Amino acid sequence: MASSDKPEIVDRDVKEKERKEDEKDEEKGGFIDKVKDFIHDIGEKIEGAIGFGKPTADVSDIHIPLINLEKAEIVVDVLIKNPNPVPIPLIDINYLIESDGRKLVSGLIPDAGTIRAHGEETVKIPVHLVYDDIKSTYNDIKPGSIIPYKVRVELIVDVPILGRLTLPLEKTGEIPIPYKPDIDLEKIKFERFSFEETVAVLHLKLENKNDFDLSLNTLDYEVWLSDVSIGGAELEKSTKIDKNGISYIDIPITFRPKDFGSALWDMIRGKGTGYTMKGNINVDTPFGAMKLPISKEGGTTRLKKNKEDRGDDDDDDDDEGPCHIATSLEDLA
Repeated sequence: MASSDKPEIVDRDVKEKERKEDEKDEEKGGFIDKVKDFIHDIGEKIEGAIGFGKPTADVSDIHIPLINLEKAEIVVDVLIKNPNPVPIPLIDINYLIESDGRKLVSGLIPDAGTIRAHGEETVKIPVHLVYDDIKSTYNDIKPGSIIPYKVRVELIVDVPILGRLTLPLEKTGEIPIPYKPDIDLEKIKFERFSFEETVAVLHLKLENKNDFDLSLNTLDYEVWLSDVSIGGAELEKSTKIDKNGISYIDIPITFRPKDFGSALWDMIRGKGTGYTMKGNINVDTPFGAMKLPISKEGGTTRLKKNKEDRGDDDDDDDDEGPCHIATSLEDLA
């Protein structure tokens, strides 16, 4: 009887042991699951507290530090804001400038820097537009015109957790294709005439062939009669030249006629002599300051006696050449 009960006791002990082991496994599994859930919750809270997010960017400004007859230097300012607690690298910058869907210039700036944690940076993108390249590709773009443009920028950044992101930007505007003003020396009026020193005033006509206004600030010039320089100077003169308009300006000059050689005597004998004028004008425009060259070559000037009581502007219609020297022959005696 006792021997027959022993297996039952053994079985009961085994079952009890197995039950306790199962309870321990359940408790262990439950603890691990709780730890996993806790870690997950903590991770989400940490991630939320850290606040990893997508950076933002905007074209804050476009300015033109240099523009002349050959090229325009454009700087695109891009403001980038980083909301993350760590710096993020700006991997690449792709840019494109187009006009009416036609590419003017494009490029890539690699390894463009780092945006500091919880900060913002203004990244400057320099772009050069060479007018000869544009005009050779698009022959309908004429000097003196204003063309529309669109700037397209792609910023490629690398953000923790989020990975590599592309931030696309666009900005539109206008840019000029400048044309140099045309200049004519209409006449020379003598204030004082002698062979040792002559003081005169040059009457100039400036024609603005651009589709935008020019505000003349300074003018530097040099004048030649025949191949002899009669001098030059720099003049500060505030004058507005309307778009596709004409303006007149008087500039003084002092020279020594005895240094002219044959050029002076050709004028005295009425043969006329060629003149050349070259220089630069510094102007303000709606697109920034410009320094534009002025030149006139191959003109002809003659010495002409004033008509009494008619003034310098009442010249004969049959006088030769675009320029006449207004003085009196008696002054040469």
